Amino acid sequence: MGGVAALARAAGHTVTGSDRNAYPPMSTQLEQLGISVLDEDYAQQFEPRPDCVIVGNVMSRGRPVVEQLLESGIPYFSGPEWLSRYVLLDRWVLAVSGTHGKTTTSAMLAWILEFAGMNPGFLIGGIPSNFSVSAQFGKAPFFVVEADEYDTAFFDKRAKFVHYRPRTLVITNLEYDHADIYPNLAAIQWQFHQLLRCVPVNGLVISNADSPAIAETLNMGCWTPVESFASQADATWQVQLEASDQKLIVLRDGKVQGSGDWEPIGRHNAENALAALLAARHAGIPLEQGFAALANFKGVKRRMEIRGTESGVTVYDDFAHHPTAIRESISGLRSRVGDVRIVAILEPRSNTMKLGVHCDQLAGSLSGADSIWLYQPADLGWDISSVANELGVHTDICTSIDTLVEKLAGDSRPGDHLLIMSNGDFGGIHERLLDALARKG
Repeated sequence: MGGVAALARAAGHTVTGSDRNAYPPMSTQLEQLGISVLDEDYAQQFEPRPDCVIVGNVMSRGRPVVEQLLESGIPYFSGPEWLSRYVLLDRWVLAVSGTHGKTTTSAMLAWILEFAGMNPGFLIGGIPSNFSVSAQFGKAPFFVVEADEYDTAFFDKRAKFVHYRPRTLVITNLEYDHADIYPNLAAIQWQFHQLLRCVPVNGLVISNADSPAIAETLNMGCWTPVESFASQADATWQVQLEASDQKLIVLRDGKVQGSGDWEPIGRHNAENALAALLAARHAGIPLEQGFAALANFKGVKRRMEIRGTESGVTVYDDFAHHPTAIRESISGLRSRVGDVRIVAILEPRSNTMKLGVHCDQLAGSLSGADSIWLYQPADLGWDISSVANELGVHTDICTSIDTLVEKLAGDSRPGDHLLIMSNGDFGGIHERLLDALARKG
């Protein structure tokens, strides 16, 4: 929604908004754009009367602001509907979908197009460091959008991405997630099937060959050419990592098509890079130019972002909140840092995590770390000690962030890599931990 607000501002509109507990980096971006953010409960937020209201999918019937909006008669749209009507119309939409990797792949793709001089528009669910903003209006024809399968609004229960009508569609992977709105994986696959129905014959679907669920979804019906990619499975396009995982090599049908240096961590990001290269190639960008762009790719805020180093201890901020993403983040960091100690710190904050849907997979996803700290918030709907018991003695549980910061700072030693994983701000733990490490000396 912050990105949508930025696009509306770029289009020349006066924009205000409301939220609960807005936090960086998005709150900082909005402030820099001159977009004032009111508390959701502020009674006069529709004064003066706006021309229209864009409603985020966190809003639901019964919330005072929603009831006030419906009673007012002010025109309202969901974010995806407004985007489709007023931004994406007549543009070549490159949509990046999937359970994991959407933000990073979208950021890579937008940067490749920017590097090639295309000045693309984009809307990304994070802040790419190459741009320092999550959204850019850009110039026609190209627009990159992170295409989320979460539902659209309280008045539109379709997945957001069906509004985007892409010509180029990337599907990075497909697993069960969003247990608060989808009963099973099949329900999510049905939404992806609706998305595939919107891609034209002259478009392109770029799909991960390593995902059985994607193959099943494509078999439900696809009217568009498909190019497959992978790092391990059989696929038309493959990617390999060499030189301590800092060199990408791309092959087509087993033959090398190009290579380039890069900085991101992990096999999963190599696959994201290949997907971005193929999507840019469909838009007319040669692989060679794509490699040159990726060599200058600076990553995305909160995706394996180094927040600082104190007393020889490196602190990372990572958005991983699904067992697969957690496993890949730890594995990627291991491949980069070797045998030094990795300390994993997890806040189970997403709706799916709070429901305990993936709790039986968490121990396995965390097992690559040398030491594990689990935060159990008061609203967690299950006992996280079951994960700790399965992992063994190198796992600790905290119910207070203050205590967690204190114990982490005391336990850390020079050379440690502290990987903090959450899809929220985790109570500002990153800066608090860095401050505690600095005091420790």
